[in-house]
Amino acid sequence: MRKIGKKEKNEGLYRAILQLRDEEECYEFFQDLCTVGELRSMEQRFEVASLLYEGRNYNEILTKTGASSATVSRVSRTLNFGTGAYERFFDRMRRGGNA
Repeated sequence: MRKIGKKEKNEGLYRAILQLRDEEECYEFFQDLCTVGELRSMEQRFEVASLLYEGRNYNEILTKTGASSATVSRVSRTLNFGTGAYERFFDRMRRGGNA
């Protein structure tokens, strides 16, 4: 999986996200930043990741989320071979900490 190199990313975007104060501010920021389709895609991938992390099977995830098998497979690869960001987030949430 290709990662975004340090020189390729727009650090201003990531810094802006870190400045968001609460869920409502975050929601409004992403509504302005993204199209409805982009938001739905990210929300769907996040839901797929959450269900995979819980150990749900592909068929259950396909039915529950409406995601394609390609999307489920891609998210699964990210969980298995990505940066570990999903796992850090889910572990923090499970422990009741702030993500």
